[in-house]
Amino acid sequence: MVSRRGATSLGCLMSLLIFVAALYYGVNIGELFFRYYRLLDEMQSQAQLAPSLDDGTIRRRIQAAAQDIGLPAEAQQVRIVRRASPREIVIETEYSESVDLPFFNHTFNFHPKATQPL
Repeated sequence: MVSRRGATSLGCLMSLLIFVAALYYGVNIGELFFRYYRLLDEMQSQAQLAPSLDDGTIRRRIQAAAQDIGLPAEAQQVRIVRRASPREIVIETEYSESVDLPFFNHTFNFHPKATQPL
C-alpha cells in the first residue's frame, strides 16, 4: 500500500497559495474600482442637486471629494456642461491609475460621468 499523505498536503498547500494570491490581487485592483465608484456617487449626488447649485460649488465639492478619496490630481479636472435641449447637466472627468503587482503591471483609465435632467 502506498501512502498518499504528502500529495494531499501539497494539493492543499497549492490551493491555499492560489487563494491567497487571488485575494491579494483582488484587493489591490478592487481598491481602484472602489475609489472610482465613490467619485461617481459624489458626481451623481451633485448632479441631482444641480438645479439649486452653481457650477463653481459643484466643482469644488467634487474636487474636495476626489482629494479625500485619494485620487490623482487629474481626477480633479472636472467638466460641467448644462445643456438647454434637452435640459440636463453633465459632469465628467477622466484619470488613470496604475497597479504594480508581482507579474502584473497595468494602467486603468477611468471616465466617470454623471448626467441628470434639470
